[in-house]
Amino acid sequence: MPKVITDNLDLWSSALLTRSTAGRGSNGKLEAYGIKKLRELILELAVRGKLVPQDPNDEPASVLLKRIQVEKAKLVTEGNIKKDKPLLPITDDERPFGLPKSWEWVRLGDISSAVQYGFTDSANHQTRDVLFLRITDIQDDAVNWATVPGCGISMSESDGYALENNDLVIARTGGTIGKSYLVTGLDQKAVFASYLIRIGNLSSTSAEYKKVFLGSVLYWRQLIASSMGTGQPNVNGTALKNLIFSLPPLEEQHRIVAKVDELMALCDQLEQQQTHSIEAHQTLVVSLLGTLTRVESQQEFSVAWARIASHFDTLFTTEASIDQLKQTILQLAVMGKLVPQDANDEPAEALYARIQRTKGELVKDGTIKRTSIEPNPTEDECNSLPTGWIWSRLGAVFDVRDGTHDTPKYTDEGFPLITSKNIYTGSLSFESAKFISEKDHRQISERSRVDRGDILFAMIGSIGNPVIVDTDREFSIKNVALFKYYGTSDAEPRFLLLYLNLVAEAMREKSAGGVQSFVSLGFLRNYPFPLPPLSEQHRIVAKLDELMALCDTLKARLADAQIIQLHLADAIVEQAVA
Repeated sequence: MPKVITDNLDLWSSALLTRSTAGRGSNGKLEAYGIKKLRELILELAVRGKLVPQDPNDEPASVLLKRIQVEKAKLVTEGNIKKDKPLLPITDDERPFGLPKSWEWVRLGDISSAVQYGFTDSANHQTRDVLFLRITDIQDDAVNWATVPGCGISMSESDGYALENNDLVIARTGGTIGKSYLVTGLDQKAVFASYLIRIGNLSSTSAEYKKVFLGSVLYWRQLIASSMGTGQPNVNGTALKNLIFSLPPLEEQHRIVAKVDELMALCDQLEQQQTHSIEAHQTLVVSLLGTLTRVESQQEFSVAWARIASHFDTLFTTEASIDQLKQTILQLAVMGKLVPQDANDEPAEALYARIQRTKGELVKDGTIKRTSIEPNPTEDECNSLPTGWIWSRLGAVFDVRDGTHDTPKYTDEGFPLITSKNIYTGSLSFESAKFISEKDHRQISERSRVDRGDILFAMIGSIGNPVIVDTDREFSIKNVALFKYYGTSDAEPRFLLLYLNLVAEAMREKSAGGVQSFVSLGFLRNYPFPLPPLSEQHRIVAKLDELMALCDTLKARLADAQIIQLHLADAIVEQAVA
């Protein structure tokens, strides 16, 4: 086994690439980049003659090539295949690298019985007299022949397209161009569809070695260079025939295939171990962080946190674990467990009473309208809160309004109309906003004027995505909730922001609507809200900034380390095949 493989097993297993995944609340999916590069390296070493040692007793490929020519000539004489036009000799410029002395550069058409397009027809699931292999039947380099449909080809015509075990088929168009399959396990008559090209097998070559070649970088580079078409890339039979192919002695072909099978099984094992390790790690992180939100006393919390802190460097080593840490920090913040309570703080009851007085004055002077809010929840209805906190409702502590739910006439210029599409990832964007007239803007703003420091919250579709307005630019809102403050001196906007971020998922689960979910203004106004003392709100926000900065630093270090590992994996592969 090449030392470049065995000496770097830790790198192949640890080099991970984070892929973004769509969907709310999804973490970046880890791709086994190192193992992917290892598979690529194995195949490339195989077709360069560097995977197994050469044996001087092997019949050289030059002699094998003569036997192949004799076999093809016999098939032509017997009428089994048509005689091909001779392919052009391979020039020195075409040879991408040197080969062992016993190997030869040939073209794929030189060592194949026939290169043939498939039969044009539609699949027929009512008959299976002659199976009809399509690109879609090839999944994960295998075919379940029991599910392959039939087609309407006649038995006499099927002879010209009949597949045999050890044939190779290659997808010739679209997103699957170049995808190959070595026919195995076929025990009844089958033909292949027109979007496939069949590479016929010869008894004097190893079909399995050809399949190894069809996974190598050498193959893919040539295929991409020879594919045609801009909108729909495709490759034709002539291009496939002319692909240059590194041909080893037949005995070495068999040794290469055996070694590739052995090493690919090792890759499978490494990948499985890696998957189990990642899953176990994430389960451990979720379990340990979960203890922080479940403990009742400060003493239990301290013990649980000490347990996590002592293994911090080994726990938070993936983006998913760091994101889980962030989520836990938010939960601790709104549970009153992020910072200690201070007996000298003005209790939330006094803050609540002052907010109610301010709200009453605003109603009295006609600044706002009186709204119907349910009584505050009790601790029997919700979780218990620290001393000094109280349960309230969003509409009791904040002025919760909504924008228009109608669609005003759009104009080429005027005032932006902000919808849920314009608020995401904590930011307010005017880039894709449409415009409405000043008249429509003033009408909407009469009851939903947006000011700097207000919070916007999407009510329809992608519910949530709260943002603090950080501009003095005038705009209107549609299907967006607006959180204002009865008294700006009695509010910490960022505490409300973190709470809305945390409960958005729960709101989505309780939302109404079929095709497009939504939450009503009444739902938002009556949603429970844990109100801390104002001084503690400020301390929570300050601590949150500190801890989120730590999480961002962990992510940046992780990303830097990940990039180094990816580059190192690339460099080892490049050096090994140089």
